[in-house]
Amino acid sequence: MTAATAPAEGYTTADGRQIGPVLMEMKNITLRFGGVKAITDISFDIREGEIRAIIGPNGAGKSSMMNVMSGFYVPQEGEVWFRGSRRPPMKPYEVARQGIARTFQNIALFDGMSVLDNIMTGRLNQMSANIFQQALWWGAAEREEIAHREKVEKVIDFLEIQNIRKTPVGRLPYGLKKRVELARALAAEPKLLMLDEPMAGMNVEEKEDMSRFILDVNDEFGTTIALIEHDMGVVMDLSDRVVVMDYGKKIGDGTPDEVRNNPEVISAYLGVSHD
Repeated sequence: MTAATAPAEGYTTADGRQIGPVLMEMKNITLRFGGVKAITDISFDIREGEIRAIIGPNGAGKSSMMNVMSGFYVPQEGEVWFRGSRRPPMKPYEVARQGIARTFQNIALFDGMSVLDNIMTGRLNQMSANIFQQALWWGAAEREEIAHREKVEKVIDFLEIQNIRKTPVGRLPYGLKKRVELARALAAEPKLLMLDEPMAGMNVEEKEDMSRFILDVNDEFGTTIALIEHDMGVVMDLSDRVVVMDYGKKIGDGTPDEVRNNPEVISAYLGVSHD
């Protein structure tokens, strides 16, 4: 099954999971920085409930594409559609309010704050109390924060980081920081979770843990996941469909088996990486 032949209403995976209709669609996206094309006329979709990988050599334009998806970049050409509607240019916080959350290639946490406080920032878009009400922490503001704290504690339990909830993030090893960043994104209760190289810099055991959590998020919460990752073993094990980029162009799109046997994809990965 390729992107072109996937049924419009969805499909069933080999392990029996039901994948729904299109959640996000990138239509003919072109992104330029001055005279340099980072992305050239790329189209693909992401369906409800699936794990969709975006792969390619260094400098292929993967993170640029994720920045377009999350509203950090506005493409010069093409359209982004989400939940059946064309998305106009938006600020990242407006995109987040649509139900989209992400992690970053380089960890973006507040080192001086505790794990709990970092994860609580993922609830900001759901909070209605203003800064003065929150400072007083009384009445509706107090009840609201308690309710959000309960949501965050469930995420902490889910990701098995109870014992570090009060630890400043700056004191944590790299692998746990990655898990805290995932927790902050999950705290936003996203419909679409975008992960930019969640396994980068991890050892084998940490990768196994992160892979398990990604599968559990998809299975237990029903969260749709878009994933950028260089570890091909992880990509092939986790993903339902894979889109492949090289030099800002799409060179492959389909199931892991289809992509694995695509001669153009094999050639791109056997070549020298290019930044």
